[in-house]
Amino acid sequence: MQRSFEQANAQSGQSRTPAICLLGPTASGKTALAIELVKRLPCEIINVDSAQIYRDMDIGTGKPDAATLALAPHRLLGFLDPAQVYSASQFRADALREMADIRALGRIPLLVGGTMLYFKALRDGLAAMPGADPQIREQITATAEAHGWAAVHAQLQTVDPESARRIHPNDPQRLQRALEIFLVSGKSMTQWHRESHAQQAPSLGPFDLHFLSIQPRSRGVLHDRIAARFRGMVDQGLVAEVEALRGRGDLTLAMPSMRAVGYRQIWQYIVGELAFDAMVEQGIIATRQMAKRQITWLRSWENLQDFDSENPETLELILKFVDRIAI
Repeated sequence: MQRSFEQANAQSGQSRTPAICLLGPTASGKTALAIELVKRLPCEIINVDSAQIYRDMDIGTGKPDAATLALAPHRLLGFLDPAQVYSASQFRADALREMADIRALGRIPLLVGGTMLYFKALRDGLAAMPGADPQIREQITATAEAHGWAAVHAQLQTVDPESARRIHPNDPQRLQRALEIFLVSGKSMTQWHRESHAQQAPSLGPFDLHFLSIQPRSRGVLHDRIAARFRGMVDQGLVAEVEALRGRGDLTLAMPSMRAVGYRQIWQYIVGELAFDAMVEQGIIATRQMAKRQITWLRSWENLQDFDSENPETLELILKFVDRIAI
């Protein structure tokens, strides 16, 4: 199966290239599976994790180690400074560029990660929405500071219940943006998306996306993995990693990078807002909540090939699936 997909397309008269999108909740084994696929197929990995895009955030994001990256390099990994902001639209443009480069090499793009919004942006594009309004953002921030982000979530619930159901009350960035869109335009984010979907779908060029997911069938297995993984990160030096980031002096908890699961709780521990045991417990809980949101996305994902991470035959099943779509 180590032929190039350029050759496969040439043999079949096709001019299109399959792109494999490997989704799954955190701690489900996506990276390990992707490495096995790279060993057996002419694939190149593109990172689809909104925390792993940042430099110097290695332990807490679960980045592959140097030995793994030497075996299977990852594109769009660790290329952005944590003080910078990165959008789903930027990801789409960057991912399509990397996919085109991989195709030019006669290989297949393998997009791997758990940031479902990035996958959705790649598949569906993004609705053209109103730009940021600093005054409106200040008003929303003032409400949050005075009454908490739960109050902002309650406001969003009244004007855009669908977005409120999708956005967690502890997700300030997305809450702020969703409410801002309504206050600026008088139309909800949900309405903007519906109007956008009524238009022609955005072009993916020569690529056909194939979505696969991997996760354990038992939620208890996933919870155990999450707990062990987070404790392992702490043992590996996550506190020191966050201390170094905080010591830069230009990062705050208001930034998307520092709101990443684990980093926020460690930061609160460092400044004395959480005891050590409470930090570990809250870090595990926050990671479980993130996994729950990821699983909710997966349940509604169209044309998804779902595989059991605990099934010893999963790798072979996926290899057979890829071989079918490549010829």
